[in-house]
Amino acid sequence: MQLARVSGTVVSSKKEPSMEGLKLLLVKPLDEEGKETGNALVAADAVGAGPDEVVLIASGSSARQTVATDRRPVDAVILAIVDTWEVGGAVKYRK
Repeated sequence: MQLARVSGTVVSSKKEPSMEGLKLLLVKPLDEEGKETGNALVAADAVGAGPDEVVLIASGSSARQTVATDRRPVDAVILAIVDTWEVGGAVKYRK
């Protein structure tokens, strides 16, 4: 799993039938200090995340093991909205 921040939405007028009804969001991975790292990616939203929220994502085969993504061709899924995280006793993020 990886921390990420929701940076946008992805809308498509045509998609694979198994993807119908699945909300897609653009997310940017974060390091433990909350700084963006790496490239943005598209993730299926299984929890109703919104703009600028910090989320937990899973990728690869793990992304297809949620109720929302079972048997769907996804590479990344948002599986939690983060309320807070700490590193070494210091709060790095609080919703």
